[in-house]
Amino acid sequence: MKNWEKIKMSIFEPEDTQPNNIGPFDDNKQDNPTGGEPYSEGDYSETIPIATDNTIQVAANTDHLPDSKKKRKRRYLPVILGGILLVLLFGAVGGWFGYSQGVSLRIQLEEGNIAMAAATQYAMAEKDIQDGNLQTAQRRLEYVIQVDPNFPGASEKLTQVLVELAIKNQPTEVPTPTVSPTPDLRGEEEMFVQIQQHLRASEWDAAIVSIDAIRQKNSGYRAVDVDGAYYIALRNRGIDKILREGSLELGIYDLRMAMTFGPIDKEAAGYLNSARLYNTGASFWEVDWGKVLEYFSQMYLAMPGLRDASGLTASERYRLASIGYGDKLAADEDWCGARDSYWNALQVAPDDSLSPNATRVAYECSPPTEIPQPTEKGPKVEETQPAEEPTQEVTQPSETETPPVGETPPAPEPTS
Repeated sequence: MKNWEKIKMSIFEPEDTQPNNIGPFDDNKQDNPTGGEPYSEGDYSETIPIATDNTIQVAANTDHLPDSKKKRKRRYLPVILGGILLVLLFGAVGGWFGYSQGVSLRIQLEEGNIAMAAATQYAMAEKDIQDGNLQTAQRRLEYVIQVDPNFPGASEKLTQVLVELAIKNQPTEVPTPTVSPTPDLRGEEEMFVQIQQHLRASEWDAAIVSIDAIRQKNSGYRAVDVDGAYYIALRNRGIDKILREGSLELGIYDLRMAMTFGPIDKEAAGYLNSARLYNTGASFWEVDWGKVLEYFSQMYLAMPGLRDASGLTASERYRLASIGYGDKLAADEDWCGARDSYWNALQVAPDDSLSPNATRVAYECSPPTEIPQPTEKGPKVEETQPAEEPTQEVTQPSETETPPVGETPPAPEPTS
């Protein structure tokens, strides 16, 4: 029984790896603690090897300890991975919220700056209107509408300025006695048919008068059709005033009134922008020739025949502005710039009075250069006369001298 207790302790205590010497025993005399048959040598030889020196070495089964640790690690692995995923998820969500907040703050800041600039320009436009600087006020109000189309009161104020400019620039006419119109006693349907006839005949003024009359009589009669007729009449009358009559301010007013009934087409929008460019460029006339050229260089290419109430076309204003700008550059001794500006003016139309100035600035810009004379290189050699060879004088005997008898006179030596 004692030996069996030692065997059990060896099996269930894996830390003790030392062999247990239990000595010899009789298998038949050992009681089975489970109450069964006694153990035989073949019954436990698979798990308890017996040494030859009567010492039983028990191989302790220690695999259950590492397996439990592995199981615990595997049980914690989903928790760890889930925690990491939650951290990453919270980080991504926080980053997205931070980015969205930053974008919204930046948009709010930009909108605040735009609103502040628009309010400043609107206040300055009101002061310009009080001071009578209507063209400056017009530019400021157009800027306000451009950056903030819904700015309160800007469109109405611009319309007021355009009307005042039109009245101011319109030539004074001799007043004619006004005749009170005869009350229109026709029915609404007959008046509407008359409006359609005016539109087909391109009688825009008459159509607008008939539209006003039918509105005064019955404002609810075919309101959509009447508004459409009003839009057509204002749109076409505005274009006629810009292209044919040269009344740019009144044409701009009609087109802006048409925009209250609906968006205008590209053609009408182009005429509206051209009229604005013309008026803006003309506002700098004789004040800043550079600004005048900045606007009329575009008008000269796009609509050279556009004119205002003065009768000056865009091409003529471009030519005169080029001359004025050239004079300014010549006064500043910018000869090449003045030459180019004069050349642009002469490209539009020849001008004999401009030719002398153009020639002078061209000469100053590119003066003629002197041709350099060739110079002799090396030491200067003095010319020497060749020495004269000595000549021998030949003496001839005088006539009185005669040679002695028997001697012949010597022959003269040749001279070189």
